[in-house]
Amino acid sequence: MSQSSYSPASILPTAAAQYGTKCALITDTRSLSYTGLNDLSDRVAAALVDRGVEPGQLVSLFSQNRWEWVVAYHGILKAGAVVNPINVMLTYDELAFVLDDCEAVAVFTSSDHAGRVVDVANTMPRLRDVICFDGNIAGSTDFTDMTSFVGSAPEVDIDAAGPGSVGYTSGTTGHPKGAVQSHRAVLLNCALTATMHGRTDSDVVVTALPTPHVYGNVVVNGTFIAGGTVVLMQRFDATRALELIEHHRATMFEGVPAMYSMMLAEDTMADRDISSLTRCTVGGQTMATSTIERWQTRAGAPLLELWGMTEIAGLGATHTVHAPASPGSIGVSIPGTELKVVDLTDPSVEAALGEPGELMVRGPIVMIGYYGNQTATDEVLEADGWLHTGDIATKDDTGHYFVVDRRKDMIITGGYNIYPAEIERVMAAHPDVALVAVGSVPDEVKGELACAYVVRTARSQVTGEELITFAAERLAAYKRPRLVRFVDSLPTTSSGKIMRRRLHEHASP
Repeated sequence: MSQSSYSPASILPTAAAQYGTKCALITDTRSLSYTGLNDLSDRVAAALVDRGVEPGQLVSLFSQNRWEWVVAYHGILKAGAVVNPINVMLTYDELAFVLDDCEAVAVFTSSDHAGRVVDVANTMPRLRDVICFDGNIAGSTDFTDMTSFVGSAPEVDIDAAGPGSVGYTSGTTGHPKGAVQSHRAVLLNCALTATMHGRTDSDVVVTALPTPHVYGNVVVNGTFIAGGTVVLMQRFDATRALELIEHHRATMFEGVPAMYSMMLAEDTMADRDISSLTRCTVGGQTMATSTIERWQTRAGAPLLELWGMTEIAGLGATHTVHAPASPGSIGVSIPGTELKVVDLTDPSVEAALGEPGELMVRGPIVMIGYYGNQTATDEVLEADGWLHTGDIATKDDTGHYFVVDRRKDMIITGGYNIYPAEIERVMAAHPDVALVAVGSVPDEVKGELACAYVVRTARSQVTGEELITFAAERLAAYKRPRLVRFVDSLPTTSSGKIMRRRLHEHASP
């Protein structure tokens, strides 16, 4: 198979040649070696070509984490097609929009979705194939027909700068947009992140990050590049995650802030042996330094913060494993990538050190553009290659960046700018708070007020007044939350990030 070394399609062939029968992937249903993963994905690639999939066409993936998803992902790339990983939490109407918008010709899915996906496909003449991972659902192809196909992976020439993946944004306003990522962007992100985190072939990585998410993709494929073993959870469960870390003597756990908070609050945490961990990573949202310190104390290993987004195929900044810690920072830019903080009203002017502004990024990891949407592309991507991230950040004199919050989540109270993450970091330090998220509520006088939605720790009876007092001792008067609402859980995305925009519908006062 003739393929560019700058394509993720080269990951498994390279790893199989070097690591052979070493265990690459462990799931609840099956474990696979590097040779096994490579062989199965070769068969899927050959089967896709046999079924008429042509280089450059879009093939979608819609399911929870599972070994079949990983095999299909690499099979699609080896066939010369463009992979379209889809968030499994989308409604079927949203799924239909994505499949139609990206002009998919085939889609892989699971039996719990296959019937509805077939119905969607029947409305789209272009979408010829629905392949079901775990069964022969009417109107679909059984995945075993693909993995048992007799044939070699096709000889394809891959343009490293050409489209390799289309990842759709969460679509917080209007329809989601498909960020077109080059083969080079995806591979570089996985490889450079693996380097900065010091991955080796002795690593065992436990993760529940969804594989369709760029962070999840970087974790899995970055580990494959290094020759380590991925223990992939179908979905996150705090008790199960701790069991897997202990059982497999994991060297890394990778997740979002809520996962760490939930594991720390887990009743069995004190009884678990997680001493095998050598470092962990956290991204997706800002995290309270108090929670970071609690995890590091319990695990005896550093927790490396990071920052990324769909439009850059993964990470744009992180900490290197051996560098001095910079608590609360997202780290430094990954090699070959430029970051800058610009004035909120004039992006041509860089903000002074320590001053909040919009974070911008430029480099080979930046998307080609939004699929079929030049207008949306022009709104975020400057002619000189700088991408607007929508994140508010600061920079210090050591080159470390600190994300303050999402620009769209900023609360304006009586003319003052309030960043929910700042309040969350303070309130998360209270011993009776398991999880907290801050959103806005309308106010006739001040426009908006900050409201904290709190999940108490087990058996806690802490009151809202006590939490407001706790915050008042640590925050300027205008930054203090004015309301506290107690909830049993917080709304999250498929990757476990808290959805602030849905807080108001998640609980009543």
